[in-house]
Amino acid sequence: MQEQRPRGPRSGHPLTKAVIIDAAMLIVEQGGANALTLRRLGAELGTDHTAVLRHFRGKDQIILGLAERLMSEALSEFEPGSGWRATLSQLARQVRQTCIRHPSVAVLAAMRVSRSPDEFRGADIVIAALSQVGLRGRKAALIYRTITDLALAAGSYEAAMLTLDESARDGDREALRREYLLASPRDYPHLAAVAQFLADVDDEEQFETALELILDGIEVHAARVAGSSETSPG
Repeated sequence: MQEQRPRGPRSGHPLTKAVIIDAAMLIVEQGGANALTLRRLGAELGTDHTAVLRHFRGKDQIILGLAERLMSEALSEFEPGSGWRATLSQLARQVRQTCIRHPSVAVLAAMRVSRSPDEFRGADIVIAALSQVGLRGRKAALIYRTITDLALAAGSYEAAMLTLDESARDGDREALRREYLLASPRDYPHLAAVAQFLADVDDEEQFETALELILDGIEVHAARVAGSSETSPG
């Protein structure tokens, strides 16, 4: 199938922020995080790179635009669940899937603060869910920052793994199947006891387990906060 190029001056369409981000996405997905430069972007768009600076103040602003695009895509098919736990689970899965679809872009931009309406919408969804479990004010802010950073870190880590050379990924997988099984039971008794199961854990299972631990942690923390409020002097 013939590759579609982003619309821009080369095809007679006006240069806009959306067109520039389309081109930046393509460059990063094809060449990796280090491939994005203003000159490469100008060449991809069929224009002088200085034209890009009429829409973005510099490369960092473009990276923030990529972060905004990731969040926009993650939210595009998001529907809140029937309760706080289902809502946060669904949002986390959407973010993860977006990172997996665009691993090089996620490595470059997922951890940035885009200051965009979609990012604000995502934050509002998370904080609303936390309020349902009794976390408000500064506690809600603390837990929001903590769990979103954990979720983005997990998505970015998995994305980074996908950008590795295939031989490196195969080597790491093979280490779990072979080298870990050879670990001395005398020197590493606890590792040796579970080594046979390590290679069986896939990315999906690992993500879902991490998500469950985070959600369980929120519930325990909310209960602790509620208990503390009840016992504090009135």
